[in-house]
Amino acid sequence: MLKFSKLLYQHGLDKDTFENHIRPDAEQEETLRSSIKKIREYVRPRVAAATVSKLGMERPVTPRFRTQGSWSYDTCVTPDQTPPQEIDWDYGIYLPVTVWEENGPPNEMAKAYFDLMEEILDELCRKERWTLNSGKDTCIRIQISKTAHIDLPLYAAPEGEFGKIVEATSMKAYAFDGIKADSLAEEEWTEQQWDQLNCIVMATRKGEWRKSDPQTVANWFKDRIEEHGFQLRRVCRYLKAWRDHHWNQGGPTSVSIMIAAAQGFAARPERDDLAIEQAARRLISAFRGDIREKGIDNGEEDFNRLPEADRVIAAQRFQLLADTLSQVRGLNATEKQTVVTSLRAQLGPRLPDDVSRIEPEGDADTIRNTPAERVAIPVVRSNKSG
Repeated sequence: MLKFSKLLYQHGLDKDTFENHIRPDAEQEETLRSSIKKIREYVRPRVAAATVSKLGMERPVTPRFRTQGSWSYDTCVTPDQTPPQEIDWDYGIYLPVTVWEENGPPNEMAKAYFDLMEEILDELCRKERWTLNSGKDTCIRIQISKTAHIDLPLYAAPEGEFGKIVEATSMKAYAFDGIKADSLAEEEWTEQQWDQLNCIVMATRKGEWRKSDPQTVANWFKDRIEEHGFQLRRVCRYLKAWRDHHWNQGGPTSVSIMIAAAQGFAARPERDDLAIEQAARRLISAFRGDIREKGIDNGEEDFNRLPEADRVIAAQRFQLLADTLSQVRGLNATEKQTVVTSLRAQLGPRLPDDVSRIEPEGDADTIRNTPAERVAIPVVRSNKSG
């Protein structure tokens, strides 16, 4: 049996691995971060100035901002096929609302909020020579380049909940940093502070408020990482990169892959090759049906967005992936190039073409990756001396 985990990932400074090749590089990240900073600095004062006149607030309020999605989960990968694939960043805009009814802000505020944000962002896009995409119902998309965009979903929460977080942040700032709270960046709010927003709704282009708290998925996945280790995060990246190689558009969503991979995940120390194979095997059945998770929303939402015919295709492709990973491990040491060729056909050309990273399994691998079995507790009979 062979092992090819070093093609996927290596501890230390080794850069020629699949894991390193599919992660965004420093330049891509800096481009997105600098664009986000421009958005934040342009939007904040203009929304505050318009909250009374255009949104009907009792007083001016200042929005806050938060990175969401794959950049917050740390599962982001660079596109395999550009175009049409693009690297993206989800950046939520959270508006404190002074008037909160039983089920959220007044209904008319949703449309006004969406229109206001689109008007402000359109001004910024013309200034930066970006493109505003008006076709999304649940967010505003800004195209910052031919290969990258930023999605801005719009949220609202009661002003009183924001006030509690700001007060806690202010006390922490003076106690530990000696700086004023209003100089703290949005990203310096801790997860525990964001969790204090208990009533969150999202505005849609049609003028509706939808209950939506993206942090529930993030918290659930963080718990799974703590349970299984960073290997789970790497496997999610591998599977997303595999998806991008086989679907130039569409396919299983990133969040559905992440949730399905985490469900029933079993860590395989130093063997990412086994971990992705076993995850792919589980995803065959997962994508044939609904993907629900009680730990996120009591299982109410089906995260598998694929229609029935596409679910069949996804299951078949996961089957081929799992079978290929299993078959190449069964080849002998003289067939290492066949291993690499077969893996690159599945995972794409970003997998290194390096047969030196393929090794024979040893006894330690067999022992380490053999599942533990339950054994009967031995019967200890009572003894009496004398």
